[in-house]
Amino acid sequence: MTARAALAAPAFEAPPRPAGRLIAIASGKGGVGKTWLAISLSQALAERRRQVLLVDGDLGLANVDVQIGLSVTRDVTGLLRGERVEALATPVPDAGFSVLAGRSGSGALAALAESQFETILTGLSGARGYDHVVLDIGAGLDRTARRLAAFADTLLVVTTEEPTALTDAYACLKLAALDRPGGDRRVVVNMAVSQLSGERTWATLRKASETFLKESPPLAGVVRRDARVAEAIRRQVPFLTRHPTAEAASDLRALAALLAP
Repeated sequence: MTARAALAAPAFEAPPRPAGRLIAIASGKGGVGKTWLAISLSQALAERRRQVLLVDGDLGLANVDVQIGLSVTRDVTGLLRGERVEALATPVPDAGFSVLAGRSGSGALAALAESQFETILTGLSGARGYDHVVLDIGAGLDRTARRLAAFADTLLVVTTEEPTALTDAYACLKLAALDRPGGDRRVVVNMAVSQLSGERTWATLRKASETFLKESPPLAGVVRRDARVAEAIRRQVPFLTRHPTAEAASDLRALAALLAP
């Protein structure tokens, strides 16, 4: 389901949250670099001496572990069996954070019963020992994605400069405002041509939000376009490990500094 096709629904009741701050990363459409951003932000937060857990919340189409070449033997399905998050997480070598993997290709996870979904949320709320829990939500705005977005302390909505991405990012903000009025929602412009063009993109989205939603989502950060991102993904190496001095790496660290001063 695309963001434009998602139907409005009553706001969700906010469940208990983990002890550490939960940052959800969402987008109205695919192709905006959301998962890459979630991975890279997790590493940038870890560089700031934070204990970080990255949760692959794209239930049924998980790919965080694949993108960084991480071999996992445990995944989020363990929460359905009552296992603790800490026992299911896999450390990422030399990156400083851990991953709670999803299960790619699992139709069962993509269509969880309400009671099972509540079990997963309860399991995540029991996570201990982490300063930040970063939740990579599946692209689009189906009910699962919306529930996970409402679960977060801070929601980062990722967009690019493309008009379709902007349209879907607005839809994401609109539904998030419905599901959790007054929540902390911010915008990240990814793959920007420049800092200035990224800020202009955010200004366009902010104006639409102010006009129609009566909200003004702040700019969390602009991450500039870098051809080396695709190269790092092909090699299955975290970007900050592969290209620590790149401009995009600097942008990611600035985003982490804003979220974890």
